[in-house]
Amino acid sequence: MTGRQVPRWSELRPLLRAKPLRLSPTERRLADALTIADLRRAARRRAPRSVFDYTDGAADAEISLRRARTLFRDLELRPSILQDVSHVDTTTTMLGRPAAVPFSFAPTGFTRLMHHEGERAVARVAQRRGIPYALSTMGTTSIEDVAATAPDARKWFQLYVWKDRSAGEDLMARAKAAGFEALQLTVDVPVAGARLRDVRNGFSIPPALSARTVLDAGVHPVWWLNLLTTEPLAFASLSTWDGTVAELLDKLFDPTMTLTDLEWLRASWDGPLIIKGIQTVEDARRVTDTGADAIVLSNHGGRQLDRAPVPLRLLPDVVEAVGDRTEVWLDTGITSGADVVAALALGADATMVGRAYLYGLMAGGERGVDRAAEILTREVSRTMALLGVRHVDELGPQHVRLP
Repeated sequence: MTGRQVPRWSELRPLLRAKPLRLSPTERRLADALTIADLRRAARRRAPRSVFDYTDGAADAEISLRRARTLFRDLELRPSILQDVSHVDTTTTMLGRPAAVPFSFAPTGFTRLMHHEGERAVARVAQRRGIPYALSTMGTTSIEDVAATAPDARKWFQLYVWKDRSAGEDLMARAKAAGFEALQLTVDVPVAGARLRDVRNGFSIPPALSARTVLDAGVHPVWWLNLLTTEPLAFASLSTWDGTVAELLDKLFDPTMTLTDLEWLRASWDGPLIIKGIQTVEDARRVTDTGADAIVLSNHGGRQLDRAPVPLRLLPDVVEAVGDRTEVWLDTGITSGADVVAALALGADATMVGRAYLYGLMAGGERGVDRAAEILTREVSRTMALLGVRHVDELGPQHVRLP
């Protein structure tokens, strides 16, 4: 028979440890988010469906996005044991300058739709954490306001080439005057992809008041209150638009642009140039030959051509083809710090994340973006330590096996 006794208070007291009291619902929500997937679930509850789907969705049947995420999910990480990983260094260089972590915040359009703090919130976190941030042409905060909000952040300006080339020249001049470090030219949007979630949701900029949106306001009152009581939602770089996003892109963007047009761009921009949207080895070679300082292997987060190449699968061949003539970065499908580490091991110099920080923004504004950056940074550091790696430069193909 097992002997029993009445527990004494001195024995019970060490076991009674209450969770820290957090009065702010935002702080409670973010404290409970341990992964980017947790932030995504919180974002889905906080934002109207059309706004969440605009961020979360991709083109057509969304096959490209699923394939990218599936490849990251199914790869195998291969650790080296008995290594001294008492100190792990996540710093790297991007465009020859230090970055605190091997990822940057990718450019995203209409960011103030996700949360009224918008691009300013992202820029402040970028400055605080030493993460480069690319402001989109389709942003909802002006170039000048972002520069004033985060004067010490590493800021890049993402450019789409418009049919009206003078508008592009004006944007580049403004970015240069505001102290933006680099230009990121996105080349995979000759026309808009078929983003069917947006069409089905009747998504427009700004949101139109309809029976559906009025009903949605009852479910997401805080989001609508913030939208209606802060500065009017407008584009930072162009006049307002009352159609769909796809119609806007098709009206503005120039489908005639070719490689020779980079000479026009170079005439207006003499700083570092990043080319984003590379999806074949041959295009990586061609763009590198033009003198790009960095290329981004990306299928636009699956938002353009469905069934496009998966950037991670393409990565080793591109790295072999271009050598050290340019920096090779990667985006699309990254949802964890382990994904970032896998991309670096397969040869990427750095990565870019978009949806990950937007989920945080929707879940909790600036604090949510900071939480997303914290999660990714901790995951990068922990994955490196578990692989037996102290610095990102030590990562190599021996640490990853693709399915």
